[in-house]
Amino acid sequence: MIFIEKTEVGGWEAAIRGMRNPMNSWDKSDSLFWPGHMQIGKADLDLMKRLVASGTDHSKFMRFIIVTADITAPLYWYKEYETYKVGTVSNSCSTMHKIQAKEFTIDDFSHEHLLSDEPIPTRIYSAEGMMEATVENLNMFRKLYLETKDKCYWWQMIQLLPSSYNQKRTVLLNYAVLRNMYHARKNHKLDEWHQFCAWIETLPFSELITVEV
Repeated sequence: MIFIEKTEVGGWEAAIRGMRNPMNSWDKSDSLFWPGHMQIGKADLDLMKRLVASGTDHSKFMRFIIVTADITAPLYWYKEYETYKVGTVSNSCSTMHKIQAKEFTIDDFSHEHLLSDEPIPTRIYSAEGMMEATVENLNMFRKLYLETKDKCYWWQMIQLLPSSYNQKRTVLLNYAVLRNMYHARKNHKLDEWHQFCAWIETLPFSELITVEV
């Protein structure tokens, strides 16, 4: 699973101003900006599209269009997300400091694809049963850690924690890196990437990101 909220997009005015610097064509800009609002003009949008079609060297303005959001996703998805280091920043909830802050539940993990009906061959539990057992063990060690403050029990939580654990991060991205992500991951086997790309498609003037060239 992936959940994206509190999306904000900004930087359009500076992006358009910089986009027109190479040809000193500021007088041709037809976009309007006022507090809390914007209206992207036809001429500016047409130039944006042509620059995107010309490749990354000509579409540097995309780096100025900033996107921030809160993303809750499993650690296994973040491992792939972190491939995109340039133009991204994130602040995450800390498993190191706050892993013991609340009791674990199965909904703290992405488990929508776990088999729940039948035990897998040679095992007495279904896959979902194994996850439930892991949650039970995590809560046992959490209780022991809270009672004793013995770090050995903290280590049990850290090293038992599955990569399906859902972590919340506040992220900073831009349209250029989102374009790289979209075209590299839109056909990925992970559902989370399909959901992430669907979110990209909801951003203002997302055709600048999604268009094929």
